[in-house]
Amino acid sequence: MEEENTELMEQARKLFSGPVTFLKSAPALKFLPDGDSPEIAFCGRSNVGKSSLLNALTGRKSIARTSVTPGRTQELNFFEVGEPLQFRLVDMPGYGFAKAPPAVVETWRRLVRDYLRGRVALKRTLLLVDARHGVKTVDAEMMKMLDEAAVGYRIVLTKSDKIKASELEKVHAETIAEARKHPAAYPEVHVTSSEKGLGIAELRAAVLSDSQT
Repeated sequence: MEEENTELMEQARKLFSGPVTFLKSAPALKFLPDGDSPEIAFCGRSNVGKSSLLNALTGRKSIARTSVTPGRTQELNFFEVGEPLQFRLVDMPGYGFAKAPPAVVETWRRLVRDYLRGRVALKRTLLLVDARHGVKTVDAEMMKMLDEAAVGYRIVLTKSDKIKASELEKVHAETIAEARKHPAAYPEVHVTSSEKGLGIAELRAAVLSDSQT
């Protein structure tokens, strides 16, 4: 089993070090690309470190724009991995932006909900949670949306290097306990740090494995 995991991690490393290209942004469902390739979506609260994680996974510095302004991404952004194309990464709009007008929040909700419910190509969603805060109310709401859409998802703790090991252990255990309450949640919770590279190789392998299911 361990040998298989090592092999998968190496396969994923090679794949992600090859071509990864931005395809398009979709502000509405009618702009989505053809659903002819597997898709792995990334979602999380604004400022959770989604862009940084995408950059770390792909080994690039700016494949996904990082921004200090939370809630900046209000479209579904598609990236193609591999040549020939193996699968697509989908950067979903961040949620939980308190300062956004209600109309913007509603547009976001509709776009995300419709994409999750109707996208046959979507193989897995990665739900990013800031390790410093654990699962917050807005994260639990997103988990409920994923459960209702019957979309399988993995929870990924980000910024794990920003807290003490003992605190991280506690948050990790609490997050696993929360995941078990949700029918669509994967039981394993990934612990990552984009800055330190922690858990990135394992997450790459998980993404590759999910794309092939």
